[in-house]
Amino acid sequence: MDDARVPARRASQAERLIERTIFGSRWLLAPFYLGLILGLAALLAKFVLQVIDLLGHVLSGGGDEITVGILSLIDLSLKANLVLMVVFAGYESFISRLDVDKDEGRLAWMGQVGFGDLKLKLLASVVAITAIHLLEGFLAVEHQSNRALAWLVGIHMAFVVSAVLLALMDRISGRGH
Repeated sequence: MDDARVPARRASQAERLIERTIFGSRWLLAPFYLGLILGLAALLAKFVLQVIDLLGHVLSGGGDEITVGILSLIDLSLKANLVLMVVFAGYESFISRLDVDKDEGRLAWMGQVGFGDLKLKLLASVVAITAIHLLEGFLAVEHQSNRALAWLVGIHMAFVVSAVLLALMDRISGRGH
C-alpha cells in the first residue's frame, strides 16, 4: 500500500516543479521591460535634440514651423508615455507588483490598469499620435502630395475605427464602465 503512494508523491513533486518553473518563467519578461526603459532613454535624447533644434528656430522660423516643432515634442511625449504605460502595466500584470509606497510617489493608476484597459490606453495614444502626424501634414500642406495626405487621413481613420471597435467590444463583454 505504501508503494501506491510513492508514484503519486513523485507525480505531485514533479507537478510542483513544473508549476514553479512555469510561474518563474514570468521573469523572462523582465529584460523586455528593461529594453523598453532603454528605448525611453532614447526617446528622451531625441526629445532634447528636438528642443534644442526648436529653440534655434524660434527667432528665424515661422509660426507654422514652430507649431510643427511643438507638435513633434508632443508626439515624442505621447510615445514616451506609451512606453512607460506598457512597462508599468506589463511588469505589474505579468511579473510582480512594484514595491513602491504612496509616500515614494506611487501613481494612483498603478496596479489598476488591466490588460483590457492597457489595450484601450495604447490605442488611444496611437490615435493621438496619428492625429499629430495628420496635423503636421496639413500644416505643411504645400510640401505634401494629395496622395500622402490621403494616406495620413486613411491611416488615422483606421486607428480611430479600431479604437472605437475595441472600446465597443470591451463594453459589450461587460468590462467597460
